Amino acid sequence: MGKKIFTFILLIFLSSCGYEAIYSVKNTKNYNFSISKLSFFGNREINLKLKQKLNNYTRETKDINFTLKITSTSEKIILAKNVAGDSTNFKINAIVNIDVFNKDKLKNNFIITETFSYGNNSNKFELKSYETEIKKNLADTIAEKLIFKLGNIK
Repeated sequence: MGKKIFTFILLIFLSSCGYEAIYSVKNTKNYNFSISKLSFFGNREINLKLKQKLNNYTRETKDINFTLKITSTSEKIILAKNVAGDSTNFKINAIVNIDVFNKDKLKNNFIITETFSYGNNSNKFELKSYETEIKKNLADTIAEKLIFKLGNIK
């Protein structure tokens, strides 16, 4: 009986918390820009994730219309090795250079860098999968920063 009352009270409080999805149509209208053309160069994994996130802003034409040229690179750096010479810690750097054009004129240039450090795994397949997931997460963070910066361009 106590669990039912607790669940009911919890449901009442959570239903009025004001949760909204970040990338809903309502929230994309908060930004007064759209992207007319995207050009990608460099790291394929990062570019695919950036394209997926930025496609929400390519559908509508708004007052400010940008063309983006995005060049991305990622590098894996060995941070530490053990006595035998095997790598134990790594760091992945994701660097994205964005050229923002408005009416065929260079409006702005951004360089966004994200890093992540992690330990080694004896299973190389799991390590490679983990690195791919890290790159996707770094690209998500870069996309959020880029959208925020594009929304603040005057």
